[in-house]
Amino acid sequence: MGQIKDACLPQVKISESYNYIGTFLTFSCNLKCSYCINNFESQPRCVKYRHLSGKEWALGLNRIVSKSDLPITLQGGEPLLHKDFTYIVNNLSSGLKIDVLTNLCNKEIFNNINPERLKRKAPYASIRVSYHPEQMNLESLIEKILWMQEKGFYIGIWGVMHPLQKVKIKQAQKLCKKVGIDFRTKEFLGEYNGKMYGHYRYPDAVLGGNHEQVLCKTTELIIGPDGSVYRCTADLYEQRKPIGHILDADFKIEDKFRPCDWFGHCNPCDIKTKTNRFQQFGYSSVEIKI
Repeated sequence: MGQIKDACLPQVKISESYNYIGTFLTFSCNLKCSYCINNFESQPRCVKYRHLSGKEWALGLNRIVSKSDLPITLQGGEPLLHKDFTYIVNNLSSGLKIDVLTNLCNKEIFNNINPERLKRKAPYASIRVSYHPEQMNLESLIEKILWMQEKGFYIGIWGVMHPLQKVKIKQAQKLCKKVGIDFRTKEFLGEYNGKMYGHYRYPDAVLGGNHEQVLCKTTELIIGPDGSVYRCTADLYEQRKPIGHILDADFKIEDKFRPCDWFGHCNPCDIKTKTNRFQQFGYSSVEIKI
């Protein structure tokens, strides 16, 4: 990395083509879901990275110059397990919007955060809570969400439509609607009983087999727990070589195609056909030239 001096790092301007800023604070998680997307193509594992401190995260993220409709999303793993989660939220520049992806394992942490800091104009909640029936109690989760709503947080629930859990997810959605909680679903990505689930812009990218060299361009800024920046979530999860570091004085976003030897072993999140941040369908995280 280049030399680091507090408050002297140059700005990092987000490209106009970018749709997401994913900040993976930690891969630690209090749940052990059987279908965790972090373990796609791999045996369940704890991805080990050095964790940046809260001060380091604030220093690195405050370099970012983003659009008003493009937040920094704090996620994991379970981001609330980062020891400095509150510090990070409370020390990011007021010009940066913040979203959180969490299973809400520790709602008390939000006692020390102003609800207004996690609000913005968007067609979906800025705090998005994942519900996993095989690991979580719905009644307890509903109590937590209602508690958060009473405090003024913009919060909702999302459930993965795994083949084994569709009925439970739909039941949960119906119950949440009755009590005034926004509950949305997203499709299950990956393989189950020999069948690949999900809609993909590049279906061959997740079929395995031989590696194929392609050119790939991302529309996301993906930052790992140690501050390293990656081409895609597949590189992050597999701990492949990063393309930079958020605390490197020389780091800048390059909106360009990069060579990749891993086509066929992409992570479903990267090549899924989905909605963008404006809830417009047809977007995918990467563009690939085969």
